[in-house]
Amino acid sequence: MRLNEIDYSDAQPIDGYGPGFFRIGGQPYKGAVLTGPGGTQGWGGYEDTAPLLALADQIDVLFVGTGPDIAHLPTGLRYVLEQAGIGVESMNSPAACRTYNVLLSEGRRIALALLPV
Repeated sequence: MRLNEIDYSDAQPIDGYGPGFFRIGGQPYKGAVLTGPGGTQGWGGYEDTAPLLALADQIDVLFVGTGPDIAHLPTGLRYVLEQAGIGVESMNSPAACRTYNVLLSEGRRIALALLPV
C-alpha cells in the first residue's frame, strides 16, 4: 500500500475534539466554531447566519455538526443557505469532522460549522 502525505494547503484540518472544544489546525477553540477558506472563528449557532452567508462565493457545501447527536437543521437556516447557493449537510459533530477532513484533503470547496460535543 502506498501512503501519501496529505497537503491541506492553507486550509485547517480538524485535529481533535472533546467536551466543549475543538482543535483545528493545531489551535484549541472552545464552543461552537466555523472553519473554512477564510480561517477559523467562533460561531454563534443556528441564528448566526452572517458568517455562513459570507462564504457563499467560496464554497459549494457547508457541513453542519449538530453536536453529539444528529439533528435536523432549523428550516429557516436551511432555506437561507440554499437560497444563497450553498449546499448544506447536517450530521453529528464527530461525523462532520471526519467528512470535512476527507473532502478537504481532496481539495473540495467546503466549510464546517460545528456545535460542541
